[in-house]
Amino acid sequence: MSETSKIARTASDRKRFVAELAGTFVIVVLATGSAVLNAKSGGALGVPFEAVCPAIAVALMVYTFGKISMAHFNPAVTVGFFITGHITRRQIATYLSAEIIGALLASAFVALAIGTEANLGANAPNYSFPLPLIIGIEVLATALLMAVIYAVVYTRGLKGFSGIAIGGIIGLDILLLSFISGASMNPARALAPALLSGFVADLWLYWTATFAGTAAIALLVRKKFR
Repeated sequence: MSETSKIARTASDRKRFVAELAGTFVIVVLATGSAVLNAKSGGALGVPFEAVCPAIAVALMVYTFGKISMAHFNPAVTVGFFITGHITRRQIATYLSAEIIGALLASAFVALAIGTEANLGANAPNYSFPLPLIIGIEVLATALLMAVIYAVVYTRGLKGFSGIAIGGIIGLDILLLSFISGASMNPARALAPALLSGFVADLWLYWTATFAGTAAIALLVRKKFR
């Protein structure tokens, strides 16, 4: 590889890193901050508020950074894109580090600027449901997200509705499924508030089921389109 190519690749990776960090920061602030605000209100804002806020955040970040980084903002999505060959092995570290750092900064911001209620907005499953159902619902929620993302990729942006589609499925997943599994769909979004609040008991769920959901869809897509 020529020196010019190396410089261009480094510059491109730097842009991806900044885009993924900034996008993840905004999404996690709105996703977890809305949960904190709902807890502060005694639940008066409700689950619809907690669903709409991250949906809007994701839609805005997709439109803002989609052409720079493909708008992952989610380690599970990054792994899915690696499976289907949309990113290289070398790029995984760039994406994952940006997403995790962005999420951690977001939770620190929420703690300082919004509050620490509800364990900083950490995801939590409802253990009154059977554990296999909880795991299955989290896998399903993340799989639906990844399926919509691939629909956007393979239709070249759904004619301008890419952000609305991806944000919409996140909002619907939270609205309809969060009462069972917590509907994180994003290991970074789950990790940051859990670490900063010390509420880490449920991280195993969001660092297994989410990757299983995106990997399942990615393998199906790779078989069909590759």
